[in-house]
Amino acid sequence: MAHQFHTTVLREYDIRGIIGETLGPDDARAIGRSFATLLREAGGSKVAVGYDGRVSSPTLEHALIEGLTASGCDVVRIGMGPTPMLYFAEASADDVDGGIQITGSHNPANYNGFKMVFQGRAFFGQDIQRIGRLSADGAWSDGTGEVESREIMATYVDRLLAGLDGIDRSAFDGLRVGWDAGNGAAGPALEALAARLPGEHHLLYTDVDGNFPNHHPDPTVEENLSDLRAMVAEKNLDFGVAFDGDGDRIGAIDGQGRIIWGDQLLAIFAQDLLARQPRATVIADVKASRALFDQVADLGGKPVMWKTGHSLIKSKMKETGAPLAGEMSGHVFFADEYYGYDDALYAGVRLLAASARLGRSVTALRGAMPEMVNTPEMRFQVDEERKFAAIDEVRARLAEGPADVDGTDGVRVTTEDGWWLLRASNTQDVLVARAESDSEEGLARLMAQIDEQLALSGLERGAQAAH
Repeated sequence: MAHQFHTTVLREYDIRGIIGETLGPDDARAIGRSFATLLREAGGSKVAVGYDGRVSSPTLEHALIEGLTASGCDVVRIGMGPTPMLYFAEASADDVDGGIQITGSHNPANYNGFKMVFQGRAFFGQDIQRIGRLSADGAWSDGTGEVESREIMATYVDRLLAGLDGIDRSAFDGLRVGWDAGNGAAGPALEALAARLPGEHHLLYTDVDGNFPNHHPDPTVEENLSDLRAMVAEKNLDFGVAFDGDGDRIGAIDGQGRIIWGDQLLAIFAQDLLARQPRATVIADVKASRALFDQVADLGGKPVMWKTGHSLIKSKMKETGAPLAGEMSGHVFFADEYYGYDDALYAGVRLLAASARLGRSVTALRGAMPEMVNTPEMRFQVDEERKFAAIDEVRARLAEGPADVDGTDGVRVTTEDGWWLLRASNTQDVLVARAESDSEEGLARLMAQIDEQLALSGLERGAQAAH
């Protein structure tokens, strides 16, 4: 029985859709059959399956497991939890060859999707297109897989706590931290973790609720951090940490209520890392601040700018052997004493560790960063078939002039005023723009250059597109 997916569902980094409209149990079953077929071809036979706290997740889990077992793979059910717990199940178990997490990540409550790992590597791009082709042809292997359940959260929390190994516990005396799980899937693991962390910990919204009644779980949007910021101020805490819906992206604020953006968190982690591993490679995406790349170089490290996208960054880490990487979106990847995947709970633990090892508060570390003037990530609607062509046109025009252009992912142009970026999203019909300068006047000049290039391609920085 062949299966056709809705045209919008098979994305660059994952599979995602709207429940009851573009995604349902039949899709989950077909994903299971195709993934199992590919895994068996590669010599694997056992898949870990987890899911987030969305209302639709248990139904999709049931259908996914039907598909995996019908194509001959055994399944290890790890139940509800954050996406990195699924990655941990795959990375830490000798008998598991792949993993699938059912999650809508930071999308609205009526979305859901699938993030996959295949024999220890990210599964994306062409891998996901192969799922579509196998399903369309119905070219699945047949078999009868078995299903077992495995309790993994306690082992996972033990592994998170190992991020503090080697640090004298007295370094955490008087430490007071706030945490906001946003009613996402990280809640129960966070409760278990915080109960064992040194210091005093105050938790918000750890009960899992797929309707997200308090605020949307996307810590890169400032308004979603307002409850955490209020708690840090009211209780006079040292800093606060927030998670997205499936626990693979981190947000943070310092003791003065300032946001610590993804590239600024990475700067703190890099400082800690390079003190212990001089000359290490640190990867950040094209949206990250020049201040980060400069700091890594100043500390003797090797900064690498790479394409945006958690799967692309993970692959680049493997290729370069980098022990640390991160994105503006709050994905942080530790291969230093960890497995190389993005885990926001582990990043939270490592923030405690970095502060202790560097002997400075998180607020002091944030305060020492250069004050750059930058735009938020600006996203605006451009037709799917137009977005990549528009970037190609900009690149071609700039190639004829003296501009300093980095074409790693879209175009990132460096001038005396700072830099600006224009790139096409891999997951939505939008262009993404960002600019950074030392001054408001410089930023205005950079924005004028973006607008000029857009106008030359018949576009404008119009309606902001939703995430």
